[in-house]
Amino acid sequence: MRHLIPTLLAAAAIAAAPAATAREKLAPEDQLAKLLEGRVAGEPQDCISLSSARSSQIIDKTAIVYRVGSTLWVNRPKGGAESLDDDDILVTKTIGSQLYSIDPVELRDRSSHFYTGFVSLGQFVPYKRVKGE
Repeated sequence: MRHLIPTLLAAAAIAAAPAATAREKLAPEDQLAKLLEGRVAGEPQDCISLSSARSSQIIDKTAIVYRVGSTLWVNRPKGGAESLDDDDILVTKTIGSQLYSIDPVELRDRSSHFYTGFVSLGQFVPYKRVKGE
């Protein structure tokens, strides 16, 4: 019995540790707002230069954000946004170097590479940093 109490206390401490150290995950809209903090929206466009895009980020069930230079291009899909998962891989099939709002984008599971859905892109909205006056 004497050895059982320290063992139970150790088990409880280990079980509580991940909960105490885990960061609170923001809601998707809040995550997008934080990413766009200090930026101003420009005129929506029908395409972006995919060859210039340095990275893309999925915001769960909300949007895809492409980084082209210092500009963040936000695409809120017209269809299939509920399939967006930040752990998926985007698979695009384009003709040329442009990604158009009419292009379908497949979603694949990062570990198994199985098809998990697709989205129909909407317009791309550029967000640029506000210049200091």
